[in-house]
Amino acid sequence: MEKTKCIIIDDEPIARQYLSDYVNKMPQLELIAAFDRATDAYELIETTDIGIVFLDIHMPGLTGIEFIRTLQRKPEIILTTAYSEYALQGYELEVTDYLLKPISFERFARAVAKAVRHLSSQNRSNGPIVSESTKAAIPVNEPILRDYMFVKSGYKSVKVNISDILYVEGMKEYVLIYTKEKKYIKLDRMKNVENVLKKHDFLRIHKSYIVSLKKIDAVFSNTVEINGVKLPVGRNFKDELNKILGTNG
Repeated sequence: MEKTKCIIIDDEPIARQYLSDYVNKMPQLELIAAFDRATDAYELIETTDIGIVFLDIHMPGLTGIEFIRTLQRKPEIILTTAYSEYALQGYELEVTDYLLKPISFERFARAVAKAVRHLSSQNRSNGPIVSESTKAAIPVNEPILRDYMFVKSGYKSVKVNISDILYVEGMKEYVLIYTKEKKYIKLDRMKNVENVLKKHDFLRIHKSYIVSLKKIDAVFSNTVEINGVKLPVGRNFKDELNKILGTNG
């Protein structure tokens, strides 16, 4: 039987331990990792086939509810919390289940069964299972080149047209997206954002900055100016920038 990969995100060590024990009792589950901060789990969820996330709501830095809103790829989310007042928000975000602490194993098992049913239903709707060797022979359609992205603003995600973006600044687990009118915060890595934007005439000019080539107003020796803001050009990025713009730096 193929196991469903899952992770636990909870800042309480005791909760992580008993949830881990519960997962290990379920033969259909495979615990991949347990985190005490939501931001540490983001990359794993976005890049790995995680089926279920057991997610606490009250955590330092980024709450469980805020974390759900940042996810581009959403697995089955089972909220685990001591606070019942967040149940409505959870269901508005289409979480699979909402478990109130202390959680009994029986209630935990019912939530898991529900999540596994959802995953099985999705797999059936996506068509028959294809082996890896067969997949290699099937032509893959090119991904859609979207001219927008969604970023969090308050309690909602808003659409930002890529043509409106001036530059992007990296801040550890976050990126700051600047337009003429507003600054947006997005939970993502610079590399992921760079992969999206480079198809739209954006270039990384520094380990912390990605700029729209169309929005550059002036180029100096080690800086560029965009909308009155001077941004540094890193030594390792300078030659490519000069080559693309046809400048001498």
